[in-house]
Amino acid sequence: MTRNDAVKGRPRGGLADKRRAILAGALAVFARDGYTRASIDAISATAGVSTRTIYNHFTDKAQLFQSVIQESATLAAEAQIAIIDRHLGKVTDLESDLVEFGRAFAAPMAGEHAEHFALVRQIHAEAGHIPPAAIEAWQETGPRRVRHALADRMRHLSERGLLRAGDPERAALHLMVLISAAGTFRGVTAPTEEEVAETVASGVHAFLHGYHP
Repeated sequence: MTRNDAVKGRPRGGLADKRRAILAGALAVFARDGYTRASIDAISATAGVSTRTIYNHFTDKAQLFQSVIQESATLAAEAQIAIIDRHLGKVTDLESDLVEFGRAFAAPMAGEHAEHFALVRQIHAEAGHIPPAAIEAWQETGPRRVRHALADRMRHLSERGLLRAGDPERAALHLMVLISAAGTFRGVTAPTEEEVAETVASGVHAFLHGYHP
């Protein structure tokens, strides 16, 4: 067997596994420390790889952060879009269904995607110190994608006469802000379950006050 044959037969999962470990470790550190305070040394320790390995995959901390937020935002957006489809695909009682949707929509913030939303809170806290390209990548792969999916549901509800949403994109933005304010704008501390329930109920009530026919 030649050297080339040996290389071709060698498992190729090693590099992919290293990259996954780096991204997971970086997400944990960025979510905990924020962009400015996070160090490559801390990320390498958390990921269980050397700093050289990190630089073999990413040019610098800025590129690593952008990759982390893009991947994390994509996964969180997919979870939230699935919730939108599940709860708003067939609305029978508008207010009740919107409240159930809001509670489910907030669940990833404290569940499987808690680290992502901790990272989002860090972004809000230090936006001026984060590379603009990373913020744009996060917005495009996460919040905007989710807002477009929710706007599509707002459009369908308006067509059914259940809402008065002349601009579905704006209606979607208003609903998202109203039901997630406790989790997004209160700093680095995640909201309690009771705070989420209260925020969702009052947010839906305020939303319907402005958008119910």
